[in-house]
Amino acid sequence: MKLNSKKTNEPNWREITVKSNLPDSLSKLEELSQNIWWSWNSEAKKLFREIDRPTWIAAESNPVQLLNLLSYDKLVALGKDAEFIKKVDKVYDEFTAYINEPHDDTRPSVAYFSMEYGLTEILKIYSGGLGVLAGDYLKEASDSNVNMTAIGFLYRYGYFKQALSTEGQQISVYEPQNFNILPLEQVVDDNNQPLVIEVPYPGRTVYAHLWRVDVGRVKLYLLDTDLDSNSEEDRSITHQLYGGDWDNRLKQEIMLGIGGMLALKKLGIKKQIYHCNEGHAALINVQRLIDLINEESLSFNEALEVVRANSLYTVHTPVPAGHDSFDEGLFRKYMSEYPAQLKISWQDFMDMGRTNPGSDEKFNMSTFACNTAQEVNGVSWLHGEVSKKMFAPIWPGYFPEESHVSYVTNGVHLPTWTSSKWKGLYEKYFTKAFYNDQSNLEIWDNIYQVPDHEIWNIRCGLKHHLVDYIRGQFRDNWMKNQGDPSRIVSILESINPDALIIGFGRRFATYKRAHLLFSDLERLAKIVNNPDKPVQFLYTGKAHPADGAGQGLIKRIIEISRMPEFLGKVIFLENYDMRLAKRLISGVDVWLNTPTRPQEASGTSGEKAAMNGVLNFSVLDGWWYEGYKENAGWALTDKRTFKNQEYQDQLDAVTIYNTLENEIIPLYFAKNTKGFSPEWIQFIKNSIAKITPTYTTKRMMDDYFDRFYNKQAKRSGLLNAKNYEKAKELAAWKETMSAGWDSIETVAVELPEKFTLSPQAGEEYDINVVVDVKSDALKGIGVELVAIHTDQNNQDKIRSVNELTLVKTVGTKLYFNINYKMDNAGAYKYGFRMYPKNELLPHRQDFCYVRWL
Repeated sequence: MKLNSKKTNEPNWREITVKSNLPDSLSKLEELSQNIWWSWNSEAKKLFREIDRPTWIAAESNPVQLLNLLSYDKLVALGKDAEFIKKVDKVYDEFTAYINEPHDDTRPSVAYFSMEYGLTEILKIYSGGLGVLAGDYLKEASDSNVNMTAIGFLYRYGYFKQALSTEGQQISVYEPQNFNILPLEQVVDDNNQPLVIEVPYPGRTVYAHLWRVDVGRVKLYLLDTDLDSNSEEDRSITHQLYGGDWDNRLKQEIMLGIGGMLALKKLGIKKQIYHCNEGHAALINVQRLIDLINEESLSFNEALEVVRANSLYTVHTPVPAGHDSFDEGLFRKYMSEYPAQLKISWQDFMDMGRTNPGSDEKFNMSTFACNTAQEVNGVSWLHGEVSKKMFAPIWPGYFPEESHVSYVTNGVHLPTWTSSKWKGLYEKYFTKAFYNDQSNLEIWDNIYQVPDHEIWNIRCGLKHHLVDYIRGQFRDNWMKNQGDPSRIVSILESINPDALIIGFGRRFATYKRAHLLFSDLERLAKIVNNPDKPVQFLYTGKAHPADGAGQGLIKRIIEISRMPEFLGKVIFLENYDMRLAKRLISGVDVWLNTPTRPQEASGTSGEKAAMNGVLNFSVLDGWWYEGYKENAGWALTDKRTFKNQEYQDQLDAVTIYNTLENEIIPLYFAKNTKGFSPEWIQFIKNSIAKITPTYTTKRMMDDYFDRFYNKQAKRSGLLNAKNYEKAKELAAWKETMSAGWDSIETVAVELPEKFTLSPQAGEEYDINVVVDVKSDALKGIGVELVAIHTDQNNQDKIRSVNELTLVKTVGTKLYFNINYKMDNAGAYKYGFRMYPKNELLPHRQDFCYVRWL
């Protein structure tokens, strides 16, 4: 028998992560690396970067990985470097002083839930604006000493990394994260074993580990289901952000909502306010209801009063189609056991997620959030108005303009998004104290005292940084994916820091209208090929993997960028993330935004740009509708000329070209003998002084407390006191009113003849209404006269609402009166609206019973 010359099997690799062994003198460095605080503290980031720049780049600006990659000998040498240790001590002393500052106990505590958080580019648990907003909010909570705890997911693959094929087609690449080299820590129990959260799913329990991210003083807990103890399909719950089918989406929202509440419960954390950032986490209120029913022996209606009082739902989506809705069959598959625990029927449970109870509508998470949260808000003034209309059908009997739905305009975290150069200038002219008083316009007025050349030098320096970054970051990828090396070299060499550089960076959804600039290529070619006034455009953004139209738009822009007349003049930068965003919003001259109004809920990239002396050119939508100031940027009108969107797009494109050719380009190139345009610098100063201070997360955080958190915490405390005495009282009153509502009888509506036949403006009319409530328990009602008119869009709008006065009660009959005067002539409709009245109600929509008499 011939002897085989070889025999082997597949290797059995076992993963280990070897952590760095730091000298005792560098232990402070390790502690600093584990708190995200370094990401918004310029000195801390500089400390890590300057240890070893090549290694910092290799570590992708991750201080935890930096310490892992440094050799032991290098670490020992650092530990003996007295000058370096002095720098470490200085940063660490600032850090500990910051961390040890106690929470502001005069403000309510908050539990915050979000599907994504954009804290730093190295922690890939975000996709775009929603996540970055949530990340900024946690950082501001830390800076403002707010007692906040946050819940989210630790995604194994996160959102996709964008690559481009040779043809310009987007390729979605999912790369697993190695949790052991990230600034987070696994939560363990008393036995030093991973803490396990047990979340009930139909026929099984899904297990989740918890990881903690320290965001300054704020703790962010992330659920992770990628465990051996789960089935393959359940492990994938926390694999991808916004990945998978509707089945997986529902499983994710159960884990975030119900699992998130169970996690807080296991950690022993209770808060005064529960804030859902979008509807993904709405199911927290299912678990909160169950806990109150089981642990406090409350009825469902009593528990709902308690839950509603301190729940806030923030909506970010301006169109109904963007809200998650689940077929009843799918929803029943996962949620069928919950009605019994809530002590209600399945129909009642489904109806909590339906705009029209009793219909066959899907279960809508946003509707459920509206029905279980006392307060609802949009993320800009305009978006608040849009949301009032969008959610109006949930509360029939009231007009959108009467809705309790409000708004807080999004802001951005100034220390994160302002470049170190600008922070240095602000600290020099404003002093560091301004960080604690960012909304003070008087402080920002000091920007007018800064010499023009100082601002111009910063702008030029940041533009050069951007150009160097593009050349260094994209050269290899472009060589590999975009063919002809000579063309790539030509593009890289043609990026001109002396040109007017205009940036466009956002998600490539069709309503963002990235295509507008390319409507007239001949005209655009003249703009970018003027040798005396060079202009360049930088585009970046991802399209959702399921959005074929968005991906097609990216492909088209890349095709245009490769045309000879646009080569090096229009450039697409792939894989838009927080790292690239920071370079762009500080390095370009103008930030372009062209959404279809009113579909931009807020938008925050322009706010970040403004902090860095970059001027905005945007549609008057979202935050810019409020933020735009004359001579501080440029705006496309909010007025719509055409109903046909294609015609409107053509008009807006022409307006863009006109504004570039006649205003923006001439202003930028009106340079003096010192090489810059004084008028352009004045625009920058106006933008910084008049716009920036209003669009920070500091102002945003203060607004949430002033408009929601404070009043909700106060009312919640009232309802919960004395074993939920007022909550029980209110629930009982609602039950009584509901049971007797249909029996209430209109006895008389007495109108003067002249009022009905020939009313005159300025005259008073004595009007009487008599209602028989049939029971003393139903006397808590009000009656009001509602007058409406039809606007130019053929929409009914409220003209006035006047409450009638209860003048006497005879038995169960209530007599109401009003001396009514119309101030203006015109065509109106009027009606009498009856509604329940109780001083414990926060607003009318909380108990939406209406009868038109």
